[in-house]
Amino acid sequence: MWMVSEPAAASQIVENTVERLLLAAPRGYCAGVHRAVQAVEKALEIHGPPVYVRKEIVHNKTVVAQLRAQGAIFVEEETDIPQGAITVFSAHGIAPSVRANAETLKLRTIDATCPLVTKVHREALNFARDGYTIVLIGHEGHEEVEGTMGEAPERIVLVQTEQDVEELVVEDPERLAYVTQTTLSVEETSAILARLKERFPSIVGPRTDDICYATTNRQAAVKELASKCELLLVIGSRNSSNSVRLVEVARDFGAESYLIDNRDEVREEWLTGKRVVGISSGASAPESLVEDLVGFFRARGVSEVSTLRTVREDVRFMLPKEIREAVPAGSS
Repeated sequence: MWMVSEPAAASQIVENTVERLLLAAPRGYCAGVHRAVQAVEKALEIHGPPVYVRKEIVHNKTVVAQLRAQGAIFVEEETDIPQGAITVFSAHGIAPSVRANAETLKLRTIDATCPLVTKVHREALNFARDGYTIVLIGHEGHEEVEGTMGEAPERIVLVQTEQDVEELVVEDPERLAYVTQTTLSVEETSAILARLKERFPSIVGPRTDDICYATTNRQAAVKELASKCELLLVIGSRNSSNSVRLVEVARDFGAESYLIDNRDEVREEWLTGKRVVGISSGASAPESLVEDLVGFFRARGVSEVSTLRTVREDVRFMLPKEIREAVPAGSS
């Protein structure tokens, strides 16, 4: 289990023992998050506020607060949005029923679903059309899972653990397929998938892995970092699946690790006796929060800050077509 940290009370700083910071690379924003946040910002520029957003555009409370201050209005359901309003769908994807409701309400929609999530939706839909029962490996209640299951609710079953696989009963074991949530732990998913293949040797899956490149890369960076630091702080909100997974991975690989939203949540007792502190951030956490945390340690006298890079990322996604078509040619 990952620990929820409460904001630290103001107190006198004890003697600093931290000598060095190690920053994970890659960290922070993935291409899908960058695209989604830009979609809301551009929509506000083009149309002016208010711009409605169904659910949180990404799972980070700092980002949501910043966009809200610019005029974005976040709602739980599309039915909470006034008829005809500019509406952005979050990066996590939506079920077809949501799209149908939006059409009924004549909402002017901008779909900021991450292309990698859209890929999973298409896989599920194709498997369903071919008569397969689909096993979705994911976490119940997560918006991405709800959206994917909505593509073919009568044909998709959710498994979260190896025990769920043990208890799984399907109509035809010879017509079974699987897809996965994009933000899962690589190790956990591999174990569940291995058990699925043991129980159902005929199961088929997507041509390429569903777990997002950014999730995989950030977990790999944390694994490398975990062996080189005594404490590893992960910046990310508590409803961010990929951020939670980073804390779990760090602990699995031997590092004391905590999830924090920002520098204000660092506790003095975590730092006592620590010389090397690692820092990473989830795929929906802006780099400004990392910079603030580094500043926190610099103020305590830490001058040695270095980056441990495991892989280089150069992935970009185009803005949603609704934004591209509304931006005049030549505009940035």
